[in-house]
Amino acid sequence: MKNFNKTLIAVSVALASTQTMAAGFQLNSQSATGIGRAFAGDAVIADNASVLSRNPAAMALFDEKQLSMGLTYADVQVEVQDVFVNSNLGEIHYGSVDDAAEAKVIPNFYYVSPVNDKFAYGVAMFSNFGTGTDTTDLSNNMAMGVLPAPIDLLGKTEVTTINFNLSASYRINDNLSVGAGLDVIYGSGVLTRGGAMPSAQGPQHLDLVDVDADGIAFGGIVGAVYEINADHRFGVSYRFSPEFTADGTVMSSFVDYEEINIPIPDIFQVAGFHQLTDTFALHYTAQMTTWGDFHEITLDPGQVPLKKYAWDDSWLFSVGGTYTLNNNWTLRAGYMFDQGVVGEVSSISIPDSDRQWYTMGATYNLSKHTSLDFGIAFVRGEETQLTEQSAILGLVGQQMPSLGDDLGTVHATTTSNATYYSIQYNYKF
Repeated sequence: MKNFNKTLIAVSVALASTQTMAAGFQLNSQSATGIGRAFAGDAVIADNASVLSRNPAAMALFDEKQLSMGLTYADVQVEVQDVFVNSNLGEIHYGSVDDAAEAKVIPNFYYVSPVNDKFAYGVAMFSNFGTGTDTTDLSNNMAMGVLPAPIDLLGKTEVTTINFNLSASYRINDNLSVGAGLDVIYGSGVLTRGGAMPSAQGPQHLDLVDVDADGIAFGGIVGAVYEINADHRFGVSYRFSPEFTADGTVMSSFVDYEEINIPIPDIFQVAGFHQLTDTFALHYTAQMTTWGDFHEITLDPGQVPLKKYAWDDSWLFSVGGTYTLNNNWTLRAGYMFDQGVVGEVSSISIPDSDRQWYTMGATYNLSKHTSLDFGIAFVRGEETQLTEQSAILGLVGQQMPSLGDDLGTVHATTTSNATYYSIQYNYKF
C-alpha cells in the first residue's frame, strides 16, 4: 500500500502536463439544405434563412421575411479497436470499444427580415462545435491482474456549444453587399479520466480528471457577397471565435481549479453559385478552420497547462448541384472532402482522420409560402493507426523495468463514421 500511495503522488504530478482533452470537434450540421448539398455554396446560395450560419451578407439577397428551423440527428459511429502496449513479455492487450460515441439531436433556428432594399437583419441559433466519446469500458481492464489500463487516456469526453447570433447586412450597390454579426456562444463540457489501479487490497478506482463546466463567450462574423448577375455570385465570410472559459467542477491531478480555458478556432470560407440552366445550378465551397490556434488548454488560477497540442489548420472542399424537378420538388446532392486536424499528436479520446462526405437532399413546396427540406449525409473516415503516451503506464514501466522501456506508448486502431439525417421547415412571410 505504501508503494501504491507513492505511485499516486507521482501520477498526480505527471498528469499536470500529459492529460488529454477534446479535439477536432467541429460540426457541419447547421441545416437540412446544407447537409443535402454537402454545404457547397452555403455562404451565398441564400435559398432559405439558414444562410445566416455561414454569411450574414447573404441576407441582402432576400426581398421578404423568412423563417427556417429544423433538427439534425447525428448517428456517429466511433470504434476504438485493439488497445495495446508492447513489453518484454509481448503485446499486452486491453480490449476494444465498438461504439464509443452517442447519437445526438442538433436543433437550429433562423429568421431573416429585410427592412428596405438596402438593410436587413437576422437572428439565429445553431451549433458549430460539439463532440462526444466514451472509452470508460476499457479503464478497468487490468492486464495480468496487476498492470493497469492507460486510465489517463480513457474516459468520457463531451463538448456541446450553442451559438446565438444577431446579424445585419447592407447592400452597397447592385453587385456588392456586406454583413456582420455578433455571436453569443454557450458551451458546456464533461471530461473524466480514471479507472482501476492495483493496490494491496485489490483493484482500487482512481479519478484523475473530473470536469463538468459551462460558460458563455463572445465572437463575431463578417462577410461579403458579390453578384456578377442574378445567376452567378460569390460569397466570403470570416468567423472570429473566442477563447472559451468555463467554470464548475474542474479537478485535475487531485487539485480543484476554478476555470478551464479552451481556445476555439476561427472559420474562413469562400463559396460560389452558378445557375447554369433554368433547372440546374452548380455550387462549391472552400473552408479553412484555424485548428492551429488550438494550441494549449489551461486551468485557472495560475494558467496551469493541462495539455499542449500540435494541430494543423484544416481545409474542407465541397461541390454540389441543385436540380429543379418541377414546381413542387427540388433535388440536390453533394460531395465534401474534410481534412483531419491531427498532426503528430493523436488522441484515443477523439479519433480524427480525413473524411469523405456523400450527401443528397430535397425540398418539397407545401404551398407558396411553406416548404420542407430533407437531407442525408454519409460521412466516412479512414482507419487510423495511432499512438499516444500514457503517464500511468510510463510510471509503471519505470517501477518495473523488466517489462521494457516502451510501456507508456499506447497503440490503437480507430475509425470514425457518421450518418446525418436532417429535416427543416421554411416559411416565407
